Amino acid sequence: IRETLIHRARSIGSIASRHFYEEEPTAGMRAILKLKEMGGIVKEAGLTAEELGMPWERFVRGAALCEKNRRDGKWDEHEKLGLGFDKSGNANTSGEDPSQWPCNIVYTVLDAMISFPPENKDVTFEALCNALVRRTVFVTGAVAMDGCPEPDRGEVAFIGRSNVGKSSLVNMLTNRKSLAFTSKTPGKTQQFNYFAVNDKPELARQIRYGDDVPGSKDGDSFYIVDLPGFGYAKVPQQQKQEWSDFMDEYLLKRSTLRVVFHLIDARHGPTDEDVKIMQKVGTIMGSKEQRRNKAKYVIILTKADKNVKGANSEKNPGKVAESVRDKLIDTMKANKVGFAPVVLTSAETRLGRDEVWKYLRLAAES
Repeated sequence: IRETLIHRARSIGSIASRHFYEEEPTAGMRAILKLKEMGGIVKEAGLTAEELGMPWERFVRGAALCEKNRRDGKWDEHEKLGLGFDKSGNANTSGEDPSQWPCNIVYTVLDAMISFPPENKDVTFEALCNALVRRTVFVTGAVAMDGCPEPDRGEVAFIGRSNVGKSSLVNMLTNRKSLAFTSKTPGKTQQFNYFAVNDKPELARQIRYGDDVPGSKDGDSFYIVDLPGFGYAKVPQQQKQEWSDFMDEYLLKRSTLRVVFHLIDARHGPTDEDVKIMQKVGTIMGSKEQRRNKAKYVIILTKADKNVKGANSEKNPGKVAESVRDKLIDTMKANKVGFAPVVLTSAETRLGRDEVWKYLRLAAES
């Protein structure tokens, strides 16, 4: 059975790859979906990523090629006119209808990757990031709701106490070295920092010089919001309270908020500051108004590589102690957030990056 599963997975993968590189994205996505459906069976059989040898990087690059052609307008007429006829009135046999596709074709490959045993290869993730994060630009730093950008796309927020590795994780997820500010001094994030992902190509020039730059954001554009850390931040108590009040209003009223990532150190588990954040989430995000906004709360355990010796990306990427895990579960239940998914991560070994991107996608699709 194991050999049969390996052969079938590779055969379906070959079909998907061929269709993507022959610029037939619908057929390619259909094959990738079959791979995703196999994921559960593959895992139950105990197959490893090494045994399967799936060329995920090739799938990602093929899907990215189709997505680039889509952005360049290759199938625009099909979307306008539907699958029945092309602009000349002839029957359309290509079967390509972009209106039925996800916001980025590469997300279908990501779904299949997550369903299979993890391989955690840097080259695959770099290809994935380059396809999903093509441009990033710092838009603004807000200290109140009226300073936030226009709510014209989905957004994800990262919150957590200072020194939890928030900026390092954001940089890792986007495959950028300095998207979010990383400092040896905890608490350097002093405002709600907005970063636009996949906005129009010359947005940075427009922001910096005030030029009227043509173009529009891509269909999978979203905001990453880096919120101030708590705990170590060396600021007056009044400023901490202002941050807290702003966060309350933001969590309750920001209609385009799709995911709140709460970062907790995997070495220590939740601190008093983390409990305060959970209490906010349990109270505010459980309100009727926020439930309408459909924002999701996700806990991310950071620095998992610090819990193992000789951590590396493929063989030993990181772990969390059982005592820390139990403490986290008890704290979540006590603060009415026991429903939240938990993702183990490391900015050093890139553990958990695919899983976190599954949630980032919720903002891109808004």
